[in-house]
Amino acid sequence: MQDNTATITLLYTSDVHGNALPILYGNNMPADIGLAKYATVVKQARSKHDHVIVLDNGDLIQGTPLMTHYVKEHANEENPMVGIMNKIGIEAGVVGNHEFNFGKKILTDAITQSTFPWLSANCLDEKTAEPYFGPPYKIIQLENDIKIAIVGVTTHYIPNWESPDHIEGIRFTDACITLKKWVEYIHQTEQPDVLIASYHGGLERDIESVEPTEALTGENQGYQMCEQINGIDVLLTGHQHRKLTGSIHDVLVVQPGFNGQSYGEITIDLKNSSDKWSICSKHASIQTLDGVESDTAIVNYMNKIESSTQQWLDQPIGYIEGDMVIRDPFQARLTKHSFIEFIHQVQMDAAGVDISVTSLLNNNSRGFSSVVTMRDIVSNYMYPNTLVVLRLTGNDIIAALEKSAAYFTLDEAGKIGVNPTYIEPKPQHYNYDMWEGINYTINVKQPIGSRIENVTYKGKPIDPNETYHVVLNNYRANGGGNYDMFKNKPIVKEIQKDTVEIISAYFARFPTVMATITNNFKVLY
Repeated sequence: MQDNTATITLLYTSDVHGNALPILYGNNMPADIGLAKYATVVKQARSKHDHVIVLDNGDLIQGTPLMTHYVKEHANEENPMVGIMNKIGIEAGVVGNHEFNFGKKILTDAITQSTFPWLSANCLDEKTAEPYFGPPYKIIQLENDIKIAIVGVTTHYIPNWESPDHIEGIRFTDACITLKKWVEYIHQTEQPDVLIASYHGGLERDIESVEPTEALTGENQGYQMCEQINGIDVLLTGHQHRKLTGSIHDVLVVQPGFNGQSYGEITIDLKNSSDKWSICSKHASIQTLDGVESDTAIVNYMNKIESSTQQWLDQPIGYIEGDMVIRDPFQARLTKHSFIEFIHQVQMDAAGVDISVTSLLNNNSRGFSSVVTMRDIVSNYMYPNTLVVLRLTGNDIIAALEKSAAYFTLDEAGKIGVNPTYIEPKPQHYNYDMWEGINYTINVKQPIGSRIENVTYKGKPIDPNETYHVVLNNYRANGGGNYDMFKNKPIVKEIQKDTVEIISAYFARFPTVMATITNNFKVLY
């Protein structure tokens, strides 16, 4: 006679971003992060609980120097992030948007190497209209005839960010509409006792107030899913790098942070009545890896590639004369900084144009000291972006400048600061751009949309109808960050090397770089 109660423990990660070991590559300091520590958590959970399910919600294989080095030097070997997840024994993963960053071959190789399925019901093969990466859902049959369904979907906003050749042959359908179709299908055909939706996307509304937390572009649809789809018991989310738990229309919603710092733990209690299991309670929490010991087998597995990565990172490749250190990231955006000017120089040199767009990608970026190593480069430029030259009109340039000018705000005392929409619910400081090759003024005292003044090119006012060649990264060139004025603009040139390679190649030609500042923009407040 079977027991009439059961408890399912679900552990999941999201947005691990290549963090395998408990280390910060920028300074090699230890940290309570990474899959080596998480592997210990999973082992302990399986020793304590009868029914443990382990999932990953995407953005697994990109994000650290380890993975940049793997792609450059070790791509013919097993993907280390996949190798670790195989050893942990996860039941399924979901395709995230950053999975595409290194190109389709790296992703398809990773999926081939996996002992678990990668779920993404809305990433379709353009020819067959079938899910591109394999099954859209997985059924897990537990003891006592408990049936769990896990269905995965991916934010369909990927074509707005990704290089076209990285997603060639793949069609991204609306994640919410697709999930609704598959939830209905699974309930009709599989009749599961529990249905878990794993969505590499986030929440577009506040759980409590229901107020929009961002422009409703379709990038994040978690709230809409809970509102419009019947039959989801738990919605696992990610992409926004937030930590949250809550309930929307009786759907338990979770998001577990990022960079392998924490994980989601969900407990689902079931009871059996007349040979039918039903959920009587469900609870979610976010757990950190503080104080957890690393799994020795995982550390040993990583030894070879970690050693190779460290040697690569410590290579001195250039020298700086002058000051290129970032001490205050806000000031580096408020007034021209020599590090930003250096990035512009590199981009314009690689592209052969005289107008450049870039941003300070991260508030942890520290610029360059007198000796520059690969560690310094990847710490400051952590995304595998390539460069694109677009042909833009003067109107496009002014519209983009106005978009960037929204980054600043004034408080009641007139003190300048960062617009809260660039901080919550997810820090997006990388969406404030700075330009080289033109002169311009941002007047923060003016309303958003009317802040740009005195835009000139080679000493003359920019012509709204004239065209200009501008170099920028592929994320922005595709309209990433809601820079819609760049979408579908004529492409003059593509530089198909990632920016880390371009910067290191620049130092190979110019081993010593002077730190210079050209004050081509000012912010009035």
